[in-house]
Amino acid sequence: MSLDPEHDKREQPGPAAGPGRRLSRRHLLLGGAAAGIGAAGAIGVDLVAKTGSGGSAPPPAPLVSGTDTVPFFGVHQAGVDTEAQSRVTFVALNLLADVDRAALRRMMRILTDDAARLTQGEAALADSEPELGVVPARLTVTFGFGPSLVAVAGGLAPGWLKPLPAFTIDRLQPEWNDGDLLLQIAADDPMTVAHATRMLLKDLRSFATVRWVQSGFRRAAGSEKPGTTMRNLFGQVDGTVNPVAGTTDFEALVWDTASGPRWMVGGTGFVLRRISMNLDKWDGLDRSGRESTIGRTLATGAPLTGTRERDEPDFTATTALGFPVIPEFSHLRRARSEDTTQRILRRGYNYDDAPSGGGVSNSGLLFASFQADVDAQFVPIQTRLDTLDLLNEWTTPIGSAVFAIPPGCTMNGYIGDTLF
Repeated sequence: MSLDPEHDKREQPGPAAGPGRRLSRRHLLLGGAAAGIGAAGAIGVDLVAKTGSGGSAPPPAPLVSGTDTVPFFGVHQAGVDTEAQSRVTFVALNLLADVDRAALRRMMRILTDDAARLTQGEAALADSEPELGVVPARLTVTFGFGPSLVAVAGGLAPGWLKPLPAFTIDRLQPEWNDGDLLLQIAADDPMTVAHATRMLLKDLRSFATVRWVQSGFRRAAGSEKPGTTMRNLFGQVDGTVNPVAGTTDFEALVWDTASGPRWMVGGTGFVLRRISMNLDKWDGLDRSGRESTIGRTLATGAPLTGTRERDEPDFTATTALGFPVIPEFSHLRRARSEDTTQRILRRGYNYDDAPSGGGVSNSGLLFASFQADVDAQFVPIQTRLDTLDLLNEWTTPIGSAVFAIPPGCTMNGYIGDTLF
């Protein structure tokens, strides 16, 4: 017989505790374990019922994969007809004074080699952080040439390769304009973009200095259904009507097909406009005013005369009072032309910098456009917007640059070899 009555109480077997009867620690422990086993069994039965087999259910497939790659070599440079990635960095550089034709050739060979490696998830040749290069996340690197670079190379520049005409709405700031060499570095992961940018700028230290850097973003990859049109920070869909890659329409509008210098065949013209958006002032405009300004409903992006985003707008439709349903001053109306050759491939990215001047935002749009001929396609559109576009009340272009995007290259060549 135990000398410890409490020990006897703890160890003595008895019926299960009923109402008003305290459970012992052993009951709790054993009961908890049994409950755990029972729960696990129940989960297993549920999985069998759902999957038709034993074991655990297969993990859900990821929405995007960081291992996805975009081919680097080809007739055209990647990053033009590529589906837009969620992150981008545009870098413009000024060539050093002593860089000549031979140096340019060396520069482009080095840049091409490292860009080709990085886009396929491989480390750059002298990469000091190779572990950062293993997630390509659809990385593309696209190179553009300014008029000074073409001149140093001894080539003939396309007639449109020059600053855009002065528009009355422009308030251009020198720190966002022009440049000799452009890098467009885009991917679905910001770490990938940052690492690729640093590696390529290291390659350029002996050839050029950075003139400006502009970074932008869209919704994170996988957060929306594929094919969803992006929204800018005004909340409006941006880029609904775009030529579709792989079509004859796209080929005619975007790629140079011998209309300019021979070295540009397979290339395209590039315009980047940095557009400041006054979000604080936009907040004061009611929803109907916003939709009239844009010419589209905010909820769906449909034209005011339609119900779906890609419905063709009816500019002849009028209200009961006889006014146009889509106002003449709306952005949609001013951007359209009866001349179907005056179209471009639009690609926008938002930027959101630190507020200044007492406001709560310093935001805008990096508006990139690709077209075979900047003068024939982009300039007429911008001229109409400059003349009468109510959206100008809330937007101001503060940066502008034009570059020639040369064609792609083979594995044995380099970007720009048609020029050299």
